Parts: sequence; structure tokens; C-alpha cells
Amino acid sequence: MEALSLPHLLIILLIVVIFFGGRRIPEVMRGLGEGIRSFKEGMRGDTPGTAPPASTSAPTAPPATEEKK
Repeated sequence: MEALSLPHLLIILLIVVIFFGGRRIPEVMRGLGEGIRSFKEGMRGDTPGTAPPASTSAPTAPPATEEKK
């Protein structure tokens, strides 16, 4: 399979600019970068923002305290 040459890449870039417009390209690239980063983290098993799995033991209630009047 032959790699893409410079004329092919320029045609693809022109189509992207026409399709998305010059102003939306940074937004599209940012979204693409976040998606790739999320995919890589998922492949490694990293899940940011989640706590480690809780133990399977039953939760314990706090000790009962008596109110003083």
C-alpha cells in the first residue's frame, strides 16, 4: 500500500477547510485530541476521576453517641 503523498494531503486539507470552515478546525482538532487521549487512557486502564473499587465487606455504621441535654 502506498503512503499518502503531498498532493493527496493538500487535497484532504482543502476538503477539511471547506467542510468545517477555518474557524471550527481548532475545535475539531481539540476534540480529536481529547478523544485520542481518552482512548489511550482506557487502553492503559486509567480512568481519571474515579475512585478505586470499594471493598466487598458490608459498610459499618458510625458508633452511636448519646446526646447530652
